[in-house]
Amino acid sequence: MLRFSRRNFLGSSVAAVISSPELNAKSVVTCSSPSLPTLRVHASGHMLETVEGTPFFWLGDTAWELIHSTTREECSYYLQTRAAQGFTVIQAVVLAEMDGVHKRSALGLVPFENDDPERPNEAYFQRVVEIVEEAGRRGLYVVLLPTWGDKLTAPWGAGPRLFRNNNLPVARSYAAYLARKVQHCTNVVWMLGGDRPARLDEHFRETATKYGFSENQDWTPIWNAMAEGITSVWPTPPLFLYHPQGGPISTSVLLRDAKWLSVNGIQSGHGSGRDTPTWELIERDYNIAPPRPVIDLEPNYEDHPVDPWPTWNPANGYFRDYDVRKQLYRSVFAGGCGVTYGHHAVWQFASKRNGVINHADRDWMDAMVRPAAQQVMYLRRLIESRPFFERIPDPSMIVTKYANHFEHSQATRDSEGRYAMIYVPNAGQKITLNLATLRGAKRVGWWFDPRTSIGQRMGMDLSMAQVELQTPMHGPDWVIVIDATNQGFVPPGIVERCHT
Repeated sequence: MLRFSRRNFLGSSVAAVISSPELNAKSVVTCSSPSLPTLRVHASGHMLETVEGTPFFWLGDTAWELIHSTTREECSYYLQTRAAQGFTVIQAVVLAEMDGVHKRSALGLVPFENDDPERPNEAYFQRVVEIVEEAGRRGLYVVLLPTWGDKLTAPWGAGPRLFRNNNLPVARSYAAYLARKVQHCTNVVWMLGGDRPARLDEHFRETATKYGFSENQDWTPIWNAMAEGITSVWPTPPLFLYHPQGGPISTSVLLRDAKWLSVNGIQSGHGSGRDTPTWELIERDYNIAPPRPVIDLEPNYEDHPVDPWPTWNPANGYFRDYDVRKQLYRSVFAGGCGVTYGHHAVWQFASKRNGVINHADRDWMDAMVRPAAQQVMYLRRLIESRPFFERIPDPSMIVTKYANHFEHSQATRDSEGRYAMIYVPNAGQKITLNLATLRGAKRVGWWFDPRTSIGQRMGMDLSMAQVELQTPMHGPDWVIVIDATNQGFVPPGIVERCHT
């Protein structure tokens, strides 16, 4: 049963309906937010940077229903809190999953007249502009999904099915309209998809065909049309991602040849139990040539029920902060250019007004300050406290062979051998490391606590080519950081200067 916070929600539960005459669909709204530098792929093909050449660590949050399900006051609270917690990216959907075309938003708005994407409600899309502007003022990038995937695949989802292979110009013009609304906002990143495959393969054929789709159904022409619409009006080359369904069939498989795709995305998800091997999918995509950055765009959410489909067994419990940390650290250390955090109550903005989906155990305002939401900043600080663009995954550093995913450790290091980081998921866990790739005979080691961001000196000899270590008995999880002494690095997690 959902437990609601005693903290009052900000603002009224439902604002008055905003009415305005229909404006020209090609009207331009200038973004008044301070300009954040545009993002792009680094020359290495594996990392992101700003156009100024500054390293950019993707620390995202899935705020899927932010546009549709929050009042102005609630949205401001959300953006202010996530900015203070060190997030860099907010992922939000314009045409929301939860009947976002028919059900009125928290401001009493629907996006279209008579379900017609060529007749947009200007007030609804002006609200999108306002959110992007406010996020920019708070230093946040907004990843805009023009639509959730069910607006292509309904009745596989709530729908309605607005975009089809036989109305591609409609998809293109809608995407161009949306892009034109925010074209001067430099803090926009684009994401297509929305928890649906780009085309059918054996993993989804049975599910889709029972809803009447053909066995060779292909939605990529629709996504291509949307990408074309955005690109046609965007002032710089857009940064594009695609949010895939859960499992191994991610963008590198179904969209490998999409010229518009900038970053590969996976979804390790919530339905395969604890310690799902997200690192295997990241490693697979990292090694594809030519390279693209790769991100786990939806790992296990904090406070999400474990394996809830088709029916949840409460004995499985919920993913808590420890479960989240394991997946985030192992994903990034396996080669991710960042990672997206999520909370089960936050993505849906669970509340008395909005309702509750899939056994959420608290309301979204309580969820904003859950432990992992505070701790993910420590991962960002750790990565930013060492040379950024030279970081590479190196599983060969770990000599120990583990029999299960629960013990799986993950290593990343500097390509020039100046430092290494190894995530070890358990207290008292023994690990043998190969340090032959590290520079210099003198090295300093740290136990970095991912719960507090405190680094403790090891005080032991790390000059050998191979060392055996055991994590402290309290924990549970730890990061081993090993630095070449002559580099003069600050303690891990302390960002005093930008390493490029």
